[in-house]
Amino acid sequence: MYLCKYYHIVKDKSMKKYAILLLFLVSISSCKKIDKLTQFDIDLENNVTIRASIPINSPIDIPTPPISTNSEDTFDNNNTSKDLIEKAILKKMKLTITNPSSGNFDFIKNIEIYISADNLPEVKMAWKLNHTNDGKNTLNLDTSSDDLQEYIKKNQINIRVRTTTDEVLTQDYDVKIEYTFSIDAEILGI
Repeated sequence: MYLCKYYHIVKDKSMKKYAILLLFLVSISSCKKIDKLTQFDIDLENNVTIRASIPINSPIDIPTPPISTNSEDTFDNNNTSKDLIEKAILKKMKLTITNPSSGNFDFIKNIEIYISADNLPEVKMAWKLNHTNDGKNTLNLDTSSDDLQEYIKKNQINIRVRTTTDEVLTQDYDVKIEYTFSIDAEILGI
């Protein structure tokens, strides 16, 4: 802003070029700061149980209860509303075995997670295919770059977990699923 006032005072052509460049860099920096103000995350979680009785090498759907998004509250806390959401991308999905305490994901061959909501089609949003045994009790899934804003705007979403095991499970496995959605929104009309 101040550069605009002093631009006319600068007589040297090379100084004018530097002033223009500096003005351009300041405006880009300001836009990036505004963009960061309009971006936030929504974190959700739910729990599923992978039963010991599932067959090996056969895809099985695991039932999950609907998840409340609490999106209206989250949007309000971030000074926006669902009408101002421009994009929602699943940034991260992490699975953690909560029981048995010594359990790991070595029994998983493939896992796919689908999202759906009222009047919206089911979409695959995360997966891990041909999982290699690493002895860990956490598993980070690959995520889709699909825009999921219409799902996040709903009060409730449905999740379907499809898994294929390559080992016999001798006990049930309780798994916590954590979702992080990156939201890009207009805030107060910005």
